[in-house]
Amino acid sequence: MISSCHLVDWLLEGLEFDASLFHVGRYCGGWHASTQGMGRASFHLVVQGHCWLHLDGQPEPLRLDSGDAVFLLRDLPYRLSSDADAYDACAQPRRSMQPLDLEAGDGVGLVCGFFQFQSGLSSLIVEGLADWIVLRAEDPAGSAARALFELILQECRRVPAPSQTLLERLTHLLFLYVLRQHGQGADSLGGLIALARQPAFAGLLERLIDAPGQPWTLESMAACAGLSRSAFFKRFNELAGQSPGQVLLALRMRHACQLLRAGNTVEQVGAQAGYQSVAAFTRAFAKAVGVQPGAYRKQHELKG
Repeated sequence: MISSCHLVDWLLEGLEFDASLFHVGRYCGGWHASTQGMGRASFHLVVQGHCWLHLDGQPEPLRLDSGDAVFLLRDLPYRLSSDADAYDACAQPRRSMQPLDLEAGDGVGLVCGFFQFQSGLSSLIVEGLADWIVLRAEDPAGSAARALFELILQECRRVPAPSQTLLERLTHLLFLYVLRQHGQGADSLGGLIALARQPAFAGLLERLIDAPGQPWTLESMAACAGLSRSAFFKRFNELAGQSPGQVLLALRMRHACQLLRAGNTVEQVGAQAGYQSVAAFTRAFAKAVGVQPGAYRKQHELKG
């Protein structure tokens, strides 16, 4: 059996998401900016100068210096600004970004973008994470993250312009490193992370991951955790914020997607994912993923 720590790493490293940039540039003078209300998770990397992060509900703003980053995993009420005072920050204008110039002595350089988390297992994992995570350049535990940030800085210096594709991929990796560091150090995480940290439930979760297609029942899962049916259901929901059935479905759909991308037929995948008929599997997959399994398989054949 793997340790709870490694199981947490598996969950975080298996998070499926896309990172996309929406601007790379520099603000000068007084300014404020926010993506609040767009219904998306976002990130902001400070590559030059400094700015202030104002989060509603937080008593004090956070100063972000060059090498720092903030990852907002929800659509939160926030703003970035040149001003430390919350009232003055709101009064500052929204300005157009200027081209990035890391040699300039004023202003703040930012690499900003969005995260799009895939539905199913990834969404369940994200629900248990903090609303926002700050990466500090001076954090001694973040050596790998700092190395990635340095690569981002080097790419930002590229003439005539940095590669958006490369910046997106580097940010994707940076976020994974930050998540792993965050998952190891934060005791307040919920969802599947909290479940993986409980020895009895970690063993069950490992078995569900290894064999999601088995004919799991509430009784068999409870027995694996060494609890009565009612105690198991109550405690599982308290820890994970989801029912055992919802977590099992997410694991089955993730397994099904992997098998379809590997070229298995819909019939083969349905059976290995634990469904008694192709029709039942097709209905469940289409509802969870948003497309028919056959269409999903063809999409990834074209990408390959």
